[in-house]
Amino acid sequence: MEKRIIGLDYGEARTGVAVSDLLGITAQGVISIKHKSDKELLENLDEYIEEYKPYKIVIGFPLNMNATIGPRAQKTEKFIKKLQERYDIKVEKVDERLTTVSSHKTMTMMGTNKNKKKSIVDIMSAVIILQTYLDKKSNIKEEV
Repeated sequence: MEKRIIGLDYGEARTGVAVSDLLGITAQGVISIKHKSDKELLENLDEYIEEYKPYKIVIGFPLNMNATIGPRAQKTEKFIKKLQERYDIKVEKVDERLTTVSSHKTMTMMGTNKNKKKSIVDIMSAVIILQTYLDKKSNIKEEV
């Protein structure tokens, strides 16, 4: 592959960003971007798109627990269209149900200070979203 994938945990106030290694095996956290609008978020993402030159963006898709699409997922769909228009990069959705719960559990197991959790939960969630995608893709290759 030798190209990177960017993973996003899209939120209304903060968005976590993660990036894959060049071989597409592991995900590393990059930053949590605070923003007041999608326009501001996209302007901030420009720097990371330029730096990492991804061929794909993977974004957490917040389905309801019963797998239906609610208001949050609809908002994410609109943001995905903005991403595609701005960067002309393929965007894939990853089911992100319970990602934040998983992030909090991981940070608790690591002994992360309660006050620091808020500042890194979005990054951790982006890493989990991207790593889930990479692992799934890897398993598909192995089965073929």
